[in-house]
Amino acid sequence: MKSILIAEDDEHMADALERGIRAEGYDTVVVGNGMDTLIQVATEHFAAAVIDVMLPSMSGFEICRRVRETGSTLPILLLTARDAVQDRVSGLDAGADDYLTKPFSFPELAARLRALIRRDPAEQWAKTTAGDLTLDSQSRRGFVGEQPLSLSPNEFMLLRGLVNHLGVPSTRQQILEEVWGTATHIDPNIVEQYISALRKKLASRGSTVSIVTVRGVGYFATVVE
Repeated sequence: MKSILIAEDDEHMADALERGIRAEGYDTVVVGNGMDTLIQVATEHFAAAVIDVMLPSMSGFEICRRVRETGSTLPILLLTARDAVQDRVSGLDAGADDYLTKPFSFPELAARLRALIRRDPAEQWAKTTAGDLTLDSQSRRGFVGEQPLSLSPNEFMLLRGLVNHLGVPSTRQQILEEVWGTATHIDPNIVEQYISALRKKLASRGSTVSIVTVRGVGYFATVVE
């Protein structure tokens, strides 16, 4: 049975999350501070982690950064009471795969978790290339030439989807359904935030791959030689 790590210092919220996630058929491990979160991630295998941003000893943002520095592709869903756009951007830049603002409905959280842990076994050995970009589905790692491209699991899936349909626009709804598994409970603005993050990462490596916005339609990837 897949296990979900819950990092939440509010006992009532932690209990509600644990009961709800267990009702979805997962095992759970609950911790209440940043250091214990890092220890669990380093010593146990989890299908995903639900992490509150405001934890004692270390913020959820810092946890994400440290987890990604180890090369881990653990799917991470951040929870926060703050809904400012900059907070969402900070979470995604730190390496989170998704960001949910309190209060939230549990069906929405459950839908996002299902999407985060979804993997297609048929794609696990595939490599996707375009221009100087290579995406390795086995390791969930990206490369621009020989340079590693740090990608969260959802960033990887989004970029791979665009590259697999090079030059063909994908709508926000198509992206939400492909990456998050549903377009029903997800704020469509999260697509724009992920696109922005991917553009910055590709540009930082000087990649020949760029992402183009088609106003009123969606996005597509192209190779600029």
